[in-house]
Amino acid sequence: MMHRLPGLLLLCGTLLFAAPSMEKNVTRVVSAAVQEVNQTARHTASQEEIAKHRRVESLLKEKAELEKKLLDNNIWSKIYSNYHVYQELKKDEEALNDRINELNRMHVRTDKEENELELAINEREILQGKLQLLKEYEKNPFKKFLTPPHIDETPTVGNPFAVISALSYIKKLQSDQEEYSNRYRSLRTILKKFEKRKKILEQLVELDRNNPQFKQELKDSTEKINTFVPILEIFKTTRDVYDKKIDEIKLNLRGEIKKEIEKASVIGGIILFFILLIFLMKYLVRRYMSDNERFYTINKALNITFVTLLIFILLFAYIENVNYLVTILGFASAGIAIAMKDWFMSIMGWFVIVIGGSIHVGDRVKFVREGIEYVGDVVDISLLRMTIHEDVTLTSYMHNRRAGRIIFIPNNFVFTDMIANYSHAGLKTVWDGIDYMITFDSNVSKATSITKEIVKKYSKGYTDITRKQLNKLRSQYSMKNTNVEPRVYSFMEPYGVKISAWYHTNAYATLTLRSTISAEILERLNQEEDIFLAFPTQSIYVDKDVRKPLPPEEIQDDEDTLP
Repeated sequence: MMHRLPGLLLLCGTLLFAAPSMEKNVTRVVSAAVQEVNQTARHTASQEEIAKHRRVESLLKEKAELEKKLLDNNIWSKIYSNYHVYQELKKDEEALNDRINELNRMHVRTDKEENELELAINEREILQGKLQLLKEYEKNPFKKFLTPPHIDETPTVGNPFAVISALSYIKKLQSDQEEYSNRYRSLRTILKKFEKRKKILEQLVELDRNNPQFKQELKDSTEKINTFVPILEIFKTTRDVYDKKIDEIKLNLRGEIKKEIEKASVIGGIILFFILLIFLMKYLVRRYMSDNERFYTINKALNITFVTLLIFILLFAYIENVNYLVTILGFASAGIAIAMKDWFMSIMGWFVIVIGGSIHVGDRVKFVREGIEYVGDVVDISLLRMTIHEDVTLTSYMHNRRAGRIIFIPNNFVFTDMIANYSHAGLKTVWDGIDYMITFDSNVSKATSITKEIVKKYSKGYTDITRKQLNKLRSQYSMKNTNVEPRVYSFMEPYGVKISAWYHTNAYATLTLRSTISAEILERLNQEEDIFLAFPTQSIYVDKDVRKPLPPEEIQDDEDTLP
């Protein structure tokens, strides 16, 4: 329509300079043209209003969606909202205080002023309660969110186990760093949305300049942005410093971890070399040595050597200041000695056993503790205890009635309890005895002779072995009585004559020879007519002529006849 307006005006001008005869026609044409122009202007204004209204609705819809996003799970908006509410409440409280002070300064107050004062005081109490709830938002409410996570003390990677702690520490640092960066990104995103909301409000104000709500919201949005911009700058600077510090710590820890892994690999290689060397030596000893006792001793020595080397390797590898350790142990030795007295005594007992040589693995020993006897073979001697395998012996036959147990004896018992060694210094035999009782009217000399003959017959080999072993021990011990021949004694007892035979037998098989000799003696004695075995007996003599009891009448007659 607008492009037709110049043409109409040109037409009107032309008609004005036309002939007078056409004056009336020109007037009508101009009038029609003006009406058409007015109609066109009104139509254009109506379309502009419609477009403006649609634009406002579109911006309001976009603004509503943006505000919804700002309210959903937005801690920064909530903190700012609480901070803004606190500031507004603070202003209201100051205004109330001024009004209350003004009313209190009045000497005479009307009823209306009295009611106003009372209401103001009540309202102030309510405001103070609200302010107390929002106390944390009084100053710098964003401080705890701007403060980076606390960095704990950096661990020192001084041993392989510390590598695990260092890796866990690095993982925690990365988690804290990521969480702090997420805070920064969320604040930056919120600020961008605030700026977008501000642009929308500026457009709304431009479209509707008479709307006070849009102007107030634009003002509030500008205040929010002005509040968050310096916070974002501070956050950015703090985050950069925090990231650099975290990166430096992680770089140092990774270097220490790499160094410790290399060190542990070298130490592990050395230990593996010694393990292979120990196994090779054990294999050679087992293959070319038939003596089990020597093999056990060498095997034990190799184990102790390996453990000692391992301790020294680890000690010098992971303890930087050995003098410091020695000093600490020196101060702590008294307390440790008291707290671990039994352990130290057992270790000292181990030294006594090993260096003194009183007990060896394979020896048969007898151990007495609280009146209970244990007899068995030593199968192991460790740093803290001896291990004994209980065998069937005379002790188990007469007292315990059980055997086959594994008994652990602390080494410190060598200082406090009696331990008898049946096979010390190469001795393989012990004295054993058999006792039996014969009657007084038996031939004692024949019984003694038979018994001596039998024990000599079965113990001859052990007697010769014992003689040789005792001769060797004379260089170590002062031994006056070295008679090893079997001995037979006879003793008077209340119920007969006791024959006691003593002989040497295998220390590891006393019951076998004892059983054989007992059976032989019993068989020989049963063949003799003048030897009788004695055992506790009881004789009962029965009189067949005992008178029967008399009836009462006869008893009375007898009494009457008595003088």
